[in-house]
Amino acid sequence: MNNSLEIKNLSKKYLNKTALINVNLNFEGGKIYGLMGPNGSGKTTLMKVVAGLHKASAGDVLINGEPVSYLTKGIVAYMPTENFLVDSFKVSEVIDYYKDMYADFDKDKCINLIKKLDIDINQKVSALSSGLAAKLKIAVTLSRQAAIYMLDEPLNGIDIIAREAIIDTIVNSYDESKIIIISSHIVDEIEKLFDCVVFIKDATVVLSGDAEELRTQRQMSIENIYKEVYR
Repeated sequence: MNNSLEIKNLSKKYLNKTALINVNLNFEGGKIYGLMGPNGSGKTTLMKVVAGLHKASAGDVLINGEPVSYLTKGIVAYMPTENFLVDSFKVSEVIDYYKDMYADFDKDKCINLIKKLDIDINQKVSALSSGLAAKLKIAVTLSRQAAIYMLDEPLNGIDIIAREAIIDTIVNSYDESKIIIISSHIVDEIEKLFDCVVFIKDATVVLSGDAEELRTQRQMSIENIYKEVYR
């Protein structure tokens, strides 16, 4: 089945802040989407609404035609920017925890990913460098058999070598039926992944479309479009 995510007239307000205003977007399976914007633009809020962690103030979010609910949470794999790993766990215990938490978690796939990413399965989370911890977050998230994967700023604070490994891991997890959404404000190294891009500025979508078409139309890279939009 080709998965779909449809966002209609979505707005999200907190007590004294409007995080999203009338957002309309369509995502389809088999594509990797770049969600572009500086910190505070609304990227994380959008992901959390799709993941069912925050409730929309107005509008609709449909995953495979169904509104966001406890049912859709089971097919959305969301990786937040925060370090959600338990410091006292060994890597092997993190894997077992995910196996217990998610019915769609593929333990063998995760162990293979961890080996490829040079993570010691017997090491404690507290002993991992920031780069290794980021790799572990990616590995456990992508080891679920989800319909939608959302990675919030996966390259934040990561050195160049670790970034390459993370990008390779994302590419190798590509599937023609799955939707992958990556939020980032680090564009130069990751833009080669994107089939489509969405630029969010001040809580609204200001530009979106096929990445290659936008490059051709504007005669510039996605990175330079980013600089133009947020200058």
